[in-house]
This record gives sequence, C-alpha cells and structure tokens, in this order.
Amino acid sequence: MLQFGPMRRHHVFTLLVVLLLLAPEVTLAQMPGRIVECQGINCKCEHLIKAAENILNTGIYFAVFISAILFAWAGWKMISGKSFGDEAKISDAKKILWNVIIGLVIILAAWLLVDTIMRTLTTSQVWSDICP
Repeated sequence: MLQFGPMRRHHVFTLLVVLLLLAPEVTLAQMPGRIVECQGINCKCEHLIKAAENILNTGIYFAVFISAILFAWAGWKMISGKSFGDEAKISDAKKILWNVIIGLVIILAAWLLVDTIMRTLTTSQVWSDICP
C-alpha cells in the first residue's frame, strides 16, 4: 500500500479537491455546448460528429493543461537541482522536459492531421457537414 508523509498527503488531497472542482469544466458538462448535444434517441449523424469533435478538443485542452504542469515541475526540479548541485535532478528534469515537448508535439500534430482530413472531406469549416 502507498504510504505518504504528512506533506505528501496534503498535496494529494489538494490535487483531488482541484480535480473535483474542475471536473464539470473539463468534461464541459455544465456548459451550454455540452459534449453530446442530443438527448435520448433524437441523436443524428451531426450530433455524433460534433461529439467526436468536442471530445477531441477537450482532450487537447487537457493535454495542454497537464503539459503546463509538467513544464513547471521540470523547471522546479532543474532549479532545485542547480541550487543544490545535484546533477541527477538536472538530468531527470531535462528528460521530463523533452518527453513533455515530444508528447505535446505528437498530440498537436495528430490533432492537426485529423482536423485537416475532416475539413478536406467536408470542404467547409464544420465537421458535421460530412453527414448526408
């Protein structure tokens, strides 16, 4: 079982509270333009395509948010490693930084590819125009 010290418990508790407070915003559940815009059996092709687009955009927002946190964490590790002269922390921070950069580039490139394909198939700016 995981055992956390008193300071770690405080950080874990704070993270859980923040995630619970942001959960409706992350899922767009409380906003007028929800992820799924239809109710019951009234769903059409346009609603399915719009749901896919909303899920993809929400994933991008979440990835950028997490990458900003990881950038800050890597920067903190690098600063603390340099101030204490700990080369292991510095190399670990550089590894985290490069992994976040590569991951973010892959995610954004994949989004750009999917968005370009969908806009080419529809010949418009709206994905749901692909539906008959």
